[in-house]
Amino acid sequence: MGLTCKSCKRKAILDIYNIVKANPNQMLVALAGNPNTGKSTIFNELTGLKQHTGNWPGKTVTNARGYFKNKDKEFILVDLPGTYSLFPNSVEEEVARDFICFGNPDVTVIVVDATCLERNLNLVLQILEITDNAILCVNLLDEAKRKKIQVDLDRLSVELGIPVVGTIARDKKGLKNLKDAIYDVCVKKIIPQPKKITYPKEIEDELQKLIPMITPLITNKINPRWIALRMLDGDIKILERISQNSYCKGACNHG
Repeated sequence: MGLTCKSCKRKAILDIYNIVKANPNQMLVALAGNPNTGKSTIFNELTGLKQHTGNWPGKTVTNARGYFKNKDKEFILVDLPGTYSLFPNSVEEEVARDFICFGNPDVTVIVVDATCLERNLNLVLQILEITDNAILCVNLLDEAKRKKIQVDLDRLSVELGIPVVGTIARDKKGLKNLKDAIYDVCVKKIIPQPKKITYPKEIEDELQKLIPMITPLITNKINPRWIALRMLDGDIKILERISQNSYCKGACNHG
């Protein structure tokens, strides 16, 4: 009898982040962002009553999932824990990072606070190193206006290489544009092309050595460059996650 995911304890990592789509018209959307950016307000406004909450399996972290429709597609929206980074210093950061890596979202919407954009961009750049399929939602534009802060959304989109949408979620402003941007990225009408961070030559040289070795081992959409960066950081946990995820998928394919 061959080893299968059903008999494999490593299946747990897939159970936590695997969301089964009911039909081909469903798209999976991850909602990420720092705490206090209005992310949950956006989640509630988009999903309305079509949502439920619980805990991530084996985690004391809330799992909020909801649904909304736009045009001919239905979207499963997963509200990830609010985090300041994806470096796993807390359970919340670990859950957010692992879902973006292993949950295979069709697009990740990153919500930021327009009044403290520079601080929020740290998380944005980390996510863009993992996935190209991202949208930036600049929320709380009314608060920024009160503080006489102007955000050039078009320039920000050019600088980052991804769609940027401005919103005032509590007043339901900009949410239609956000839903349309999500749709366009999911159906590949818009293909984000995030600009990559270039590191000092010593780091880039090491990355070029690691990436060719990592690429054949990847079984999903994770960017091998990001994995190489984590390896250079000595991030053992992400290597364990990748090993578990790849092993289980291989076992399922042959089980």
